[in-house]
Amino acid sequence: MIAVTVMQFKDYYQILGVGRDAARDDIKRAYRKLARKYHPDVSSEPDAEARFKELGEAYEVLRDPEKRAAYDQFGQNWQAGQDFRPPPDWDAGFEFHGAGAGSTAGFSEFFETLFGGAGPFAGAGRAHRASRPDVRGRGEDHHAKIVISVEDACRGGPRSVQLQMPEVDADGHMVFKRRKLNVTIPRGIVAGQQLRLPRQGGPGMGGGANGDLFLEIEFEPHAQYRVEGRDIHSRLKITPWEAALGARVPVKTPGGQVNLTVPAGAQSGQKLRLKGRGMPAKPAGDLYVELRIVTPPAADEAGRRLYRLMAEHFGYDPRSESVA
Repeated sequence: MIAVTVMQFKDYYQILGVGRDAARDDIKRAYRKLARKYHPDVSSEPDAEARFKELGEAYEVLRDPEKRAAYDQFGQNWQAGQDFRPPPDWDAGFEFHGAGAGSTAGFSEFFETLFGGAGPFAGAGRAHRASRPDVRGRGEDHHAKIVISVEDACRGGPRSVQLQMPEVDADGHMVFKRRKLNVTIPRGIVAGQQLRLPRQGGPGMGGGANGDLFLEIEFEPHAQYRVEGRDIHSRLKITPWEAALGARVPVKTPGGQVNLTVPAGAQSGQKLRLKGRGMPAKPAGDLYVELRIVTPPAADEAGRRLYRLMAEHFGYDPRSESVA
């Protein structure tokens, strides 16, 4: 049996002993005080080394307005020690500078999942060469994640995007700078792909050009579709008689409704392919429809009589070894 690792939520404010409205200087003072107390070279506390690492991890997040803003967005709904899974698209809608995280050696799985090598912050920081101002004073590249529907990705077209960028005000408190952008979604864009908006990043220095803004695309969870690359997977409910006799049934696709031929003798779980009905591209992806046979309830005596007749006529046992 494979052991499942349970990740627990870490309350970084509780670790540093500060309130959620703490100013940047308050966070710095709290960290320095506790770091001196638990530094392994001077502390006699039995858990000094572990506490020192925990303090460094909390400070790494709370001193950075961008990490702190993302952490605050979902952190208020969790308590220290609770089993934790990052909410879907928890980092969407935030605009961040391009600089990646520094050394995170020894930090917890919780931190690594959100901000480390497997998280969205670190990946974005390494994605582009010009993530810092260059010698000509070019501005920093910024990045953000936006969430769109599968249908929007298939259709493409103009879309309004709202982003918020965390900053520290003159009093050391975190505030948000919000802006609205109009972007054009390319038809057939896939999750993980990035849109480059030239000169929409950080301002240049000394007359230098602005940096660029890179928008990473993510798809909203969909009740009907699951996207893998350019292929789309869906499920279709059919009746037992449609499965046994074959039928032409309507199927919704992101590009509109089409008729699907269900072959006679179809089985539940069988997948049918609609070529070219996936994500638009050259070549286009495919749509795979998984059949689900739904049995109507025997709600009255007439219905129960029909089922008894079927049982007598077919004498079919799906659990028999002779049945494939």
